[in-house]
Amino acid sequence: MQLATIRRGDGTGIGVVLDETVADIAAVAPELPRDVGGLLAREDDGLSLVSSLVDGAPRVPLSSVELLAPVLRPPKFLAIGLNYAAHVAESGMERPQHQVWFNKQSTCVVGQGAAIELPGASTMVDYEGELAFVIGRRCQRVSHADAASVIAGFTIVNDVSARDWQFRAPTWTMGKSFDTHGPTGPWIVTPDQVGDPHRLRLRTWVNGELRQDATTDDLIFDCYEMVEFLSTACTLEPGDLISTGTPSGVGIAMQPPRLLQPGDVVRIEIEGIGVLENPVVAGR
Repeated sequence: MQLATIRRGDGTGIGVVLDETVADIAAVAPELPRDVGGLLAREDDGLSLVSSLVDGAPRVPLSSVELLAPVLRPPKFLAIGLNYAAHVAESGMERPQHQVWFNKQSTCVVGQGAAIELPGASTMVDYEGELAFVIGRRCQRVSHADAASVIAGFTIVNDVSARDWQFRAPTWTMGKSFDTHGPTGPWIVTPDQVGDPHRLRLRTWVNGELRQDATTDDLIFDCYEMVEFLSTACTLEPGDLISTGTPSGVGIAMQPPRLLQPGDVVRIEIEGIGVLENPVVAGR
């Protein structure tokens, strides 16, 4: 199932994407939360409920709705650094022995088609195409063997990075958290449809030029190791967004560096999930 948060007219709601149409769940269940994050936070099995409503929901063309970030304001937006072997090599850094995590402020989240703004405070804004997953239920101290059971689904993240700010501090948070620097979407795909998340092809284009082309089998720490590691320290909650790292091909590693400029378009495609595309504009 492909779960989206959609805007039609003045309202938002949950939609299920079926080819080039969307089943408008809000039309048959207006009492439900208005984004996928709210649905996941319900105490009952919201995903099963939505699945049961699809056949009776009206279908509208996909092109007629605006796709928002599936989780409009994640409780936590956590991202791992240096998690593809080839990216570690292009960065000239040592392969990490332990997982390296940083926080992206949830106010950076935008959806499919929304503009990535280049802030006046930075001259080194870069793209990072990433597989991400969303936590489906509150959990602590989850074993590797049980980790798949707490993942509601998978999506795409562009971990946009202001490199000059990122490199000023070892925590990276400021350089990763500028407004609009967390494009997410276009929807969440449930695990049964994705299959093995560690065998997916990920590609990133800038203005039609292929920059990143990798598969998730190059991950150093897999998705289930991430859940096990994070939940050892903190409670994971429904709607938490976990981004799994970027492969090689980022702009800062090119010679000379090829960073984002106004007018660029960044397109990220992950096999089995879809396409996330965002234009780049000068900051206000």
